[in-house]
Amino acid sequence: MDIRFTKMQGAGNDFVVLDETAGPLGLRADQYRFLADRHFGVGADQILTVRPAPAAGIDFEYIIHNADGGEVEQCGNGARCFARYVYDKGLTDKRAIRVQTQKGVIAPELMADGRVTVNMGQPRLLPDEVPFNTSGLTPVAQHHTQKWPLALQVPSDPTTVFVVPVSMGNPHAVMLVDDVDTAPVASQGPVLESHPRFPERVNVGFLQVQSAHQVRLRVFERGTGETLACGTGACAAVVAGIALGLLQSPVDVQTRGGLLTIAWSGQAADPVMMTGPATTVFEGQISIPD
Repeated sequence: MDIRFTKMQGAGNDFVVLDETAGPLGLRADQYRFLADRHFGVGADQILTVRPAPAAGIDFEYIIHNADGGEVEQCGNGARCFARYVYDKGLTDKRAIRVQTQKGVIAPELMADGRVTVNMGQPRLLPDEVPFNTSGLTPVAQHHTQKWPLALQVPSDPTTVFVVPVSMGNPHAVMLVDDVDTAPVASQGPVLESHPRFPERVNVGFLQVQSAHQVRLRVFERGTGETLACGTGACAAVVAGIALGLLQSPVDVQTRGGLLTIAWSGQAADPVMMTGPATTVFEGQISIPD
């Protein structure tokens, strides 16, 4: 099967974007894995699919597959690229759109400076909403939230870490570190990702607070591994930092791939707003295995 694709990136988080507005491609999990493969396919952290509006008042449907072929709920950097794609391709003339995701509606808007702002919806801090199993655990209260202890059976260094679980439509575990450059992302990331306390697995954020308005962040993404940036991970990290009393909105989040700006009032009923870049890298056609 030959398909057209667009390669895009947002702060170094890279994507293959597929247009299914004219009809479904019907790809299988192994075919998404092929597209994401950096040696035999195009190479990407996620595959983003544009589908027609599923209901009145919605402009498009947004489907996300991780590099392992599994469908996931949300991708913030992808949402910005999604908005840039549909506008640049002439699929809409709106600079602000409403997009249906697996876990709700998001609202990306193209800004005059070329960046894209996305209303990422309300964060969820209750463990059951992440979901996160707290049975038998004793949390440590801090400001308006709690840090939860997790025992990690890391082969080289069994340890206990403290995490703040946050849902941004997908599950995140945020932990504070002194220095992201030396943080144990490679050893603790995969162990936390598959920790039995997170029944849907989890994205793991390693957060270094530099000031009330500046942080550095690395994220080990569920089903992908460490990426250069993670939009929902940046949102979750800032939500956790504000809830812990360490940060004040807005917050500049420096990832390895670029800068994201996150704003949140600290009120549970208010949405998280994310602003950052979205860039087309190249376009092409590829033959994928039947």
